[in-house]
Amino acid sequence: MKPLHPVPPGTRALLGVSFFAAFFLLWAAVTFGGLVPKQFLADPLTMVKSGWTLLTEYGFLKDIGMTVWRVVGGFLIAAAFAVPLGVLMGAYKPIEAFFEPFVSFARYLPASAFIPLLILWAGIGESQKLAVIFIGSFFQLVLMIAVSVGNTRRDLVEAAYTLGAQDRGVVTRVLLPSSAPEIAEQLRMVLGWAWTYVIVAELIGASSGIGHMITDSQALLATDQIIFGIIVIGLIGLVTDFAFKAFNKILFPWSQIR
Repeated sequence: MKPLHPVPPGTRALLGVSFFAAFFLLWAAVTFGGLVPKQFLADPLTMVKSGWTLLTEYGFLKDIGMTVWRVVGGFLIAAAFAVPLGVLMGAYKPIEAFFEPFVSFARYLPASAFIPLLILWAGIGESQKLAVIFIGSFFQLVLMIAVSVGNTRRDLVEAAYTLGAQDRGVVTRVLLPSSAPEIAEQLRMVLGWAWTYVIVAELIGASSGIGHMITDSQALLATDQIIFGIIVIGLIGLVTDFAFKAFNKILFPWSQIR
């Protein structure tokens, strides 16, 4: 191994699968070996059986669909507002000076702390859960995008002005193409954070969703169902992550995103 030396795709996939295999072997050894009581940590076989029962008998697919809809909906709303504002802040320093103090302040506020207020304002319906995801994603995205746009190479900007470009042309033909791959990568990262926010929102005052199932399972000490719900979240996130990476490579073939 050498620092920053690339890994062939086949080797990368093998190493990733190897970690999962080692993790499940360790989990099986601990649980089947009796090192941890089953009421605290279910074994993999029991978890799979309980997961199948949830999917086939208790309508867990509907819960999964509700959670995915909430994540996608809240994230898209946040991105629709965050991307334009972040680009404007990165391109125009007066706009950045106006918004950045508040955005920097707001991004440190935990989205979960707003849940009691959001329940008071919007009830326990979908609006409340979308709002939690929006608050958790919007401010992070705005600042990250502003930094990416603001870090565009100055020589590219000066060259565009030299060639006769106007301010709008510099933004649309220099700043955006230069920072677009990094913005796409930031969207991918924040989408992962959105999953955290939706599960927290579903743990309180929800009648559907993966978080709701986990809360019900906790009351029954059903660790097998809790673990299955957590694994489902991870699998959906993993598939989404790979899809995002592949889509970004297609959109921005000139980038070095891996």
